Amino acid sequence: RIFCVARTSTMVLRRCTAAQAAAAWTRGTRRSSGLRASSTSLRETVPPADEQAARRAVEPVTCYEVDKLPTVDHAYYARARATLRKTGEVVVPPRDGRTFEVPAGGTFRIVCAEGPQVGDLNLWNLDDLHERFYASKTRQLQATHLTTGDRLWSSFPYVRPMATITHDTLAWYESDAFGGGVHDVIGSRCDPYTNAVLRGGAEYDHCCHSNLSRALAATTLFARHQSGGPPSGRSVSAVDAVRTAEAHVHDVCNVFMCTGFDRATRKYFMKATPARRGDYIEFFAEIPLLGGLSACPGGNCGSSHSDDATPCYPLLVEIYEQADPAVRAECAGR
Repeated sequence: RIFCVARTSTMVLRRCTAAQAAAAWTRGTRRSSGLRASSTSLRETVPPADEQAARRAVEPVTCYEVDKLPTVDHAYYARARATLRKTGEVVVPPRDGRTFEVPAGGTFRIVCAEGPQVGDLNLWNLDDLHERFYASKTRQLQATHLTTGDRLWSSFPYVRPMATITHDTLAWYESDAFGGGVHDVIGSRCDPYTNAVLRGGAEYDHCCHSNLSRALAATTLFARHQSGGPPSGRSVSAVDAVRTAEAHVHDVCNVFMCTGFDRATRKYFMKATPARRGDYIEFFAEIPLLGGLSACPGGNCGSSHSDDATPCYPLLVEIYEQADPAVRAECAGR
């Protein structure tokens, strides 16, 4: 049987029968039956060893030349950091999600408050949910793992820095012997749909995707975004709100997560985060931001995730503004 996943906040699976799957295959075959036979000469043999070696020896080039991107003004961010004043905080419970708001020119820190804990971060433009963090573009313009001086870029058609990392207590980690790094923008968020596929239909609804969906659905920004209301004046249930909100949840910055690719198998791996209590990563808001953060059910992501067995800790989000009016005006005017 083939799993066809229906998107709901409680993760309902719909099964297709073998007959339905065969009918779909037949329809696809009919569409392609009119194609003429290929006239291309196809290579069926493996090239000689010396030719294989020559092809492998071709030197790589950088996909994106980033020398024309706006430079990171480290002196400016140092001035901004020098006068920070805390204005608020949000505690994200284990296996749950919360949102927070940061004005343009403000700063937010994500802190391992009690122990090593991975978090899944989403960012939206506070004035427009359509502009949101673009993980793969950030990976192309910055790196697979982020640290101080890197920027988090937004989606099409905006493509601009949403936030700049101004401090990272794990910057010392760089890369380990396995090729692992911290603050990953390779992997997606854990979700109930993939989890069901991998675990034979098992339901688990405290994955980061679910946590972020519920957190966004509870915000006033999401309510304003949906101000058109449901058809025929029908009231919106909590399930409907989450189902709609999850369309705005996107690939994440996995803060504190240590990941990489196995050199032999090329498979994506995770390992226990090097973060400890008190470690934090700090972001400068280049535009007004709505942030969403899930305290991953994988805890330190050193063993498993998407279950209630792994030890987890809360994450703390601290919001700051510049205490010096001159610096605050400079930040707001960028």
